Amino acid sequence: MRKYTPISLLVGVAALPLISCCAVPKHTAQAERLPNILILYVDDMGFGDMQLNNPASKIPTPNLDRLAATGMNFTDGHSSSAICTPSRYALLTGRHHWRDFHGIVNSFGKPVFKEGQLTMPQMLREKGYATACIGKWHLGWDWDAIRKPGTPQNSVHYNDFDWSQPVPGGPLDRGFDHYFGDTVINFPPYAWIEDDRLPVAPDTMMDTDLWKPIKEGQWECRRGPMVTGWDPYENIPETTRRGVEYIRAQKDADQPFFLYFSYPSPHAPIIPNDAFDGKSGAGPYGDFVYETDHSIGQLLDALEETGQADHTIVVFSSDNGAEYYAYERDAKYDHWSSAPFRGLKRDIYEGGHHVPFIIRWPGVTQPGSESDALIAQLDLMATFAALVGAEIPAGEAIDAINHLPYLKGESAAPRTQMVHNTRQNHYAIRDGDWVLIDAESGIVGGPSRHPPAAWMEKHGYASDDGHPVKLYNLKEDIGQRHNLAAEHPDRVADMQALLQQIRQSRYPERGR
Repeated sequence: MRKYTPISLLVGVAALPLISCCAVPKHTAQAERLPNILILYVDDMGFGDMQLNNPASKIPTPNLDRLAATGMNFTDGHSSSAICTPSRYALLTGRHHWRDFHGIVNSFGKPVFKEGQLTMPQMLREKGYATACIGKWHLGWDWDAIRKPGTPQNSVHYNDFDWSQPVPGGPLDRGFDHYFGDTVINFPPYAWIEDDRLPVAPDTMMDTDLWKPIKEGQWECRRGPMVTGWDPYENIPETTRRGVEYIRAQKDADQPFFLYFSYPSPHAPIIPNDAFDGKSGAGPYGDFVYETDHSIGQLLDALEETGQADHTIVVFSSDNGAEYYAYERDAKYDHWSSAPFRGLKRDIYEGGHHVPFIIRWPGVTQPGSESDALIAQLDLMATFAALVGAEIPAGEAIDAINHLPYLKGESAAPRTQMVHNTRQNHYAIRDGDWVLIDAESGIVGGPSRHPPAAWMEKHGYASDDGHPVKLYNLKEDIGQRHNLAAEHPDRVADMQALLQQIRQSRYPERGR
């Protein structure tokens, strides 16, 4: 059974302007066609950054509150990984990343997709959708295709590439009709890419000393080619402008659209524009979340202004939890980005992959509702396939589970199990209320990634017990403080067997 709680009772949003999502569509032509789909995908935003999920949050998110007030807020939503590239891959393919790879695409890295692999935009385009991706890509391009002959493979100078040539292997080769963005904000080339070309060629090398000062943390920018005058602070304003333009251009189109709008924020570099300074009580990071929320508001407004809101599915989520700067932020501002969970980005504790997740589906999801159903981002592939009547070929989207009957209120929640992973041989398995971490720790990375002793004491955590596996009951211990592995050896064995079964095949409930 799904649990519904009116969101207005949780966050007091009754006075907020609501998006009318259940009225009769304004255009008869729209009513006769499939709904538009807008995915809003943020980067490194923790579950506890939204006041909707964490009343103690120091970050206002009025536009996300507005979206949730007209849709369904999922409190048990998950990304496939606790890092960038793998989660995006899973979202767009319905396939867990760990079946194919574990790490991110690095600077000038190759595409992670297999040739001929079915993707969400390809599936939707075959059913008549116009498809577009705006913002962060981070799934690889074939940069070697434009590398000048004789150039060393590991060289990344701006003179090494013929920038006048199209770059294959990117969004246009994965089912998107259109792309605009800078591929990854802190990776070269530091330039805009439109479709498969760079309108302005890089003519210098990246130098952060040429940019306005960073506001929190480090730039974390990889060395490489840059367009003279490049300003990373312009990323959100420019991509938002392009997103608004795209939505407006679809107003009188004779086909539905799918827009995958992928933010670079609040991932490092943490660079809120000056107009957003001080808008939160969580420092520059909180201000960056607020600026992201402001951008989301502009996209939602564009849907309203063009009469498309009543006929557009909107999904909001994050690729993983917040970066390790969150420990310092908690000490300085008393704001814990992962609240009420343990762990951050890269971790297989809940805070690494248990993310914000909102679906507004006019006429399907109950406005202002909250669901505690387990749902994964990769489930969107099967759910949208059911919506458009697409037949998923054998071997494709094997981890995606259709949630359409559940969203309509026609069935119980279809997913009860979920595999969590960030690095190779470091897995966790969810089964109902239970989570087994089948590794020595749920923390990934070196000592710098581990919680400071002051954080552990503040949040009531003892030092690790040294047990090779960790077993938690989330219903009783959402913060994963009490390892029950020694008390339940049979459950540990059963869950280890289930994990191996899923890794070698698919989810037992996949056929539902």
